[in-house]
Amino acid sequence: MLRPLKYRAIEDELMDDSSMGGGELREALRQLRWLNRLFGAAAPCLYGVRRLWTAAGRPKRLAVLDVGCGSGDVNRQLLRWADKNGIDMRITLADITEEACAEARQLFNNEPRVQVIRCNLFELPAAGADIVTGSQFIHHFADAALPRVAQSMLKAARLGVVINDIHRHPLAWLAVWLATRVMSGNRYILNDGPLSVAKGFRNYDWKRLRGALDGPELYYSWRPLFRYAVIITDSGAKNSNRSG
Repeated sequence: MLRPLKYRAIEDELMDDSSMGGGELREALRQLRWLNRLFGAAAPCLYGVRRLWTAAGRPKRLAVLDVGCGSGDVNRQLLRWADKNGIDMRITLADITEEACAEARQLFNNEPRVQVIRCNLFELPAAGADIVTGSQFIHHFADAALPRVAQSMLKAARLGVVINDIHRHPLAWLAVWLATRVMSGNRYILNDGPLSVAKGFRNYDWKRLRGALDGPELYYSWRPLFRYAVIITDSGAKNSNRSG
């Protein structure tokens, strides 16, 4: 049952197929919110945003752009954190699919600090936000595309980039495989949940990406429940810590 995890899986997820979608995809996005709560998906994103905010001198205003946002549910924890710290936070949720944008608009319908746009990662405006985040998003890309993904995100950020993605580990794969089969009959969830773990990362993947960026600083940290928080800044930025 357990698939080999030494190397990242290369097959596409169902969510990567633009010919699919519709109501089944929207159902999957709603069920992903439950899985995100179960596996603590928001915490690494907050960890990274907090580090960049602190390095920038704890500004009172902060603009965040979440690319590949899905329904954007991890950002609710960012908003609660901003409230506790007196930060005027504005969040833009961006996704390439209309289903994700529709779910995000519905989830944040009564939240004026959040706007939703449909756009392509590689067409983001330069320096359009203080921090650009990607939660469980870049594992959708092959290794060869990761430097371009990171550079596009970094170009759009004034302070830096926060990537929150999955640690490719047998225990994580098994936990997700079991959870998805207990709670869902949705094709996207059953296929893409375990596959997301198989397409996830280990520390040497981040080291390879750091070397490929050739300039920007990349710091990564393992976080609880088999996740990584990755922070990328320009080489001259204050946050120049490197992983050990």
